This record gives sequence, C-alpha cells and structure tokens, in this order.
Amino acid sequence: MTNFRMLPQDWLRYYQELVRTWSRGSGSRHDAEDATHDVLTLALEGKMNQALTYPRGFLHRCVRNRLTDMHRRTQILDTVPLHDLHEREMPVADNPDTYMYNTQLADSLTAALAELPLKCRQVFVWQKIEGYSQEEIAQRLDISVNMVQKYMIRALRHLRERLKHFSPH
Repeated sequence: MTNFRMLPQDWLRYYQELVRTWSRGSGSRHDAEDATHDVLTLALEGKMNQALTYPRGFLHRCVRNRLTDMHRRTQILDTVPLHDLHEREMPVADNPDTYMYNTQLADSLTAALAELPLKCRQVFVWQKIEGYSQEEIAQRLDISVNMVQKYMIRALRHLRERLKHFSPH
C-alpha cells in the first residue's frame, strides 16, 4: 500500500464531503461544521503530518471522533442556548471576578477580530454569529466557497491563538 503526504490544499478538498456526511450522521450541520473545522485546523497547522494510506478515511474517523467528544461534553454539561432563556433567567455576573473575566474576554475577542482582514472578519461574523451558510457568504462577497472556507479556517486559527489564555485547558 502507498502512503501519501498531504499538502494543505489536499486537506481542504474533503471539507464539503465531511460536512455533508456528518451533517446527516449527527443530525446537526452546525456540529458537523464545527467538528470539521477543528479537524482541518489541526491538519493545516501541521499537527497531522504523518504519512497516510487512506487520508479520506482518516479524516472521516477524526471528524466522527470529534463529534463523539462534542456529544459527550454536552451530555456532561447541562446547557441551554441563551436565546431560549427568559430575561429573568439570563446569567448575571454577581461575582466581580466573573464580570471582569467576561469583560476582558469580550474586549480581547473584539480586538482579535479587528486584527483580521475585512473579508476574513465578515466570513467569521456572518457564519458564526449571523448563521449564514458558506454558500450564502460566497454569493454576498462574490468569492468561491473554497475561499470562504479558507477565510474561516484563518479566522478560527487566529482567534484560537489570540484567546488561548482564556481557555481552561
């Protein structure tokens, strides 16, 4: 069997297939996109640079494992989306440390987003905050879906680096 070394553009070639397959498999396109982004970000950062006999199968397994981890985490943590809460149920920062932490995180996020190029920032905001699909964003910006994916990966990598000191891990 032949082993292949993957280049960055080779990893991205599987993006749509992974999202489509695991959207059906998980029942959530959003979760499938998140898991695929996480896996491809690791691949593009060079953390998956081993020679592979079946790169496609490897990526599918990685995304499936990431979705399983995400599912386990939601089973452990009792979560409710903020938009499902009534105003009186909204979390408040009674503790000054929590308020300070949230303020610093919001300021750091704003600053990190401001460091991104305009189109990269628009792709992130439109997809992650406004909920637009990659196809809709591509049409709005008059760019290819592939370019939207590259902008998103760049934004996520940048935010992960800039906000890593806020992560508990």
